[in-house]
Amino acid sequence: MRRRYCETRFFTLMEMAVVVAIIALTAAIVMPVYFNHVKKAKIGTAKAQISLLEQAIMDFRLDTGKLPNSLEDLNKNPGDDKWNGPYLQKAVPKDPWGNNYVYTIPGTHGDYDLTSYGSDNLPGGTGEAGDISNWEAQP
Repeated sequence: MRRRYCETRFFTLMEMAVVVAIIALTAAIVMPVYFNHVKKAKIGTAKAQISLLEQAIMDFRLDTGKLPNSLEDLNKNPGDDKWNGPYLQKAVPKDPWGNNYVYTIPGTHGDYDLTSYGSDNLPGGTGEAGDISNWEAQP
C-alpha cells in the first residue's frame, strides 16, 4: 500500500518579497496621481463655492440694495426690513481646507472681494496653496 502524505505548500520568502515589491511599486505610481486629483478637486470645489457665495451676495444685494457686511448676513437678518433670506440653504461653508472665506468690502478688485487662501491659509502662493478669488477667471 502506498502512503499518502499531506503536502502543504507555503510561500517562500522570495515569493513574499516579490509580492511586497510589486505592491510597493504600484502604490508608488498610483498615490501621486491620486493625490494630484484630490488637490485639483479641492481647487475646483473652492471655485464652485465662491460662485455660489457670489450668487447669494447678489441675491442679498437685489433685495436690500446693499452688500452684506459679512457672509453671516446671508443667513441671519442683520436688521434690514428688506432682507428676504436666508440666501444660503446651510451655514456659510468653509473652504475645502477648513478655513473661512475672506470677504472684504469694499474690495480692491470690485465692490467686494471673496477669497480662499488655499491650503496654507496665507495670501499668495502657488498650486494648492495659491489664492482662489472671485475676481480671477472662473472656469
